[in-house]
Amino acid sequence: MFTMRLDDMDRVLREALHQEVSETAYRIEGLEDRITASLSGRAPNPGFLGALKQLLAPSTGGRVAQLAVVGATAACFLLVGALVVPRVAPTAQPDAAQGLRSALDREDATLFLVPAPGAESVTVLGNFNGWTATPLSDPDEDGIWTATIELPPGRYEYAYLVDGRWWGQDPLADEYVRSFGEYNSVRYVERVGDGA
Repeated sequence: MFTMRLDDMDRVLREALHQEVSETAYRIEGLEDRITASLSGRAPNPGFLGALKQLLAPSTGGRVAQLAVVGATAACFLLVGALVVPRVAPTAQPDAAQGLRSALDREDATLFLVPAPGAESVTVLGNFNGWTATPLSDPDEDGIWTATIELPPGRYEYAYLVDGRWWGQDPLADEYVRSFGEYNSVRYVERVGDGA
């Protein structure tokens, strides 16, 4: 059986490492010169910001043309915005917003809200209603379904049914639990002014 002392092992390792470094050191010599020579023929890519700086850089006689192009572009964007925004921007629906505000003004009201554009029906079910479906409504047909339910303080598990499909991970939930292979959302309801 071969045994070696730590001092001998240290010396053998040091010699092996020194030999390996000595054998490959020639590769490092002149490395910087080889890299510089390799890169010297390449032109740097200015990228988007570099091209923009070049466009806006002062040049003899070109400054007026550059400003004209920028001004014309801005005018086109303003014109397109003025024509498109009135057709695209949603019209204000003060009645729906007022109804939502008045529902939330009640001290024990809990808002359930689901973004489900194109859905035919959305319901919420949970331990607060015996896991029976309570319908949500979308009176302005914007795809945001809501229901306000009066709940006393406590911990409530719930899920939504969107067109009959289980949707248990509400992004507005406080946490999630997995029961019987499906996720349920959890919401904690506290009294107004409890510091929650």
